[in-house]
Amino acid sequence: MNAEVLEAYIRQRLAAQPVGEVDIAWQGGEPTLMGLDFFQHSLELVKKYQKPEQQVAYSLQTNGTLLDDAWCRFFRQDKFLVGLSLDGPDEIHDAYRVSQVGMGSFAKARRGYELLKEYGVETNILCAVHAANASRPLETYRFFRDTLRAQFIQFIPIVERGCGKVVESEGKGIKAGPGLVSLHSVQAEEYGAFLSQIFDEWASRDVGKVFIQNFETALASWCGLPASVCAFQEVCGRSLVLEHNGDLYACDHFVVPEYRLGNILERPLVDMVRSTQQTRFGLEKRDRLPTDCQKCGVLFACHGECPRNRFLQTTDGEEGLNYLCPGYKLFFTHVKGPMQHMAELLRQGRSASEIMRIL
Repeated sequence: MNAEVLEAYIRQRLAAQPVGEVDIAWQGGEPTLMGLDFFQHSLELVKKYQKPEQQVAYSLQTNGTLLDDAWCRFFRQDKFLVGLSLDGPDEIHDAYRVSQVGMGSFAKARRGYELLKEYGVETNILCAVHAANASRPLETYRFFRDTLRAQFIQFIPIVERGCGKVVESEGKGIKAGPGLVSLHSVQAEEYGAFLSQIFDEWASRDVGKVFIQNFETALASWCGLPASVCAFQEVCGRSLVLEHNGDLYACDHFVVPEYRLGNILERPLVDMVRSTQQTRFGLEKRDRLPTDCQKCGVLFACHGECPRNRFLQTTDGEEGLNYLCPGYKLFFTHVKGPMQHMAELLRQGRSASEIMRIL
């Protein structure tokens, strides 16, 4: 991203939200490849355009391999929230996260994580769930909890289209055929079982100590609150992505020409966010749900998940069923009882951690 685009973005982003907390987030690719000077200049631009009534929160997603003392001092000084990609112990992590010459990245990523902890940087582990770790949920979770002493974790399902594995879930509400996913991808039921096994251990001993975004988001739904993650909100359209050349897209999962909203050097950012095109994109998540989803008992927690994964047909031939549907149905059904207990505890002004005693 060149200096002109960067300054236009910072200026327009702050102007669009003149009061309250403004979130500025970087992801990639690998954003640290831009170098520390780029981010220091970004924060100078924030100070240039920031109004007294604004608070700015910074976050960055990284694979951690380039982090050193200078990076971590910078993150600590400006109170960055850092999302670090780690998929489990070395054997699991290095299954797919390798360099161009085939070297695993675990050692560098773990060193980056330890540095962040040493400097007191708030860190959230971003664990991709894929074919290498989907069958090893407790090993993966215990590594984060016991070895890394992680407090904040999210488990992100990897679903890659078009690389040769046929979905076969006849009799479970999904029609086999149109959905092809890569061999790296997690299978739907496998993902549901992965989350369920970790939930059982977390709910019996770690509530209030380890914060897992997947479970926190589900609990919000049982409390009648909006989900904090766009994938589980009824409508979407507020997680837009700006590319390096200033092009704005509806979502980072839809960076293709039909979802391009314009360029911030040619059209104001706020106008594109509020455009009819973007509003329609957000509402289609709700309005295009198959009939099976509309009748589903866990719709309130799932809302059809992310539209990017809705590439299957129902057994009635209706388009738009989510590839991960059986997994989410398994998980949300599995956690129903404990979630109801925790929601009731919170309604009574008590701590959700009391679920550990109840269980």
